[in-house]
Amino acid sequence: MRGARTLLSLALTTSPALIGQTLSAHEYSERCANYYAREYGISPELVRAVIQVESGWQPGIVSPKGAMGLMQLMPATAQHFGVSHPFWIHENVRAGVAYLSELHSLFRGDLRLVMAAYVAGEQPIRARGLAYSSPEVYNYVQRIANQYRAELRRKARR
Repeated sequence: MRGARTLLSLALTTSPALIGQTLSAHEYSERCANYYAREYGISPELVRAVIQVESGWQPGIVSPKGAMGLMQLMPATAQHFGVSHPFWIHENVRAGVAYLSELHSLFRGDLRLVMAAYVAGEQPIRARGLAYSSPEVYNYVQRIANQYRAELRRKARR
């Protein structure tokens, strides 16, 4: 039922000038990102940064490790957040943003730890915090930070 309410909410937030027009997958993805960011109290720019880094806005992508969709959800994460169809944009983004929100609470808003846990899993980051060392995780957090700054600049120009 929540999925139907979400689609209705997304439809109702559509500008009257756009009613009757078909949205591209990217436009729909952006709307989902903004909607769920507001719902879960996460920066829309951070959500867009994660999507850009994780999938380049490709909803059907699968990583070599099995992560799926725009926000590259691992199967266990998708299951944890009740995702039935991980390639459906609204389900994938909802779960990814819910996970970011959960990590944001767990790591008290420290975005370095939030993003490290998003890519490496909660357990190693919870156990070692900033002492956790991995070139892959460090590079990922840097890529997210750079993209997040770019998204914030994009917002400031609008």
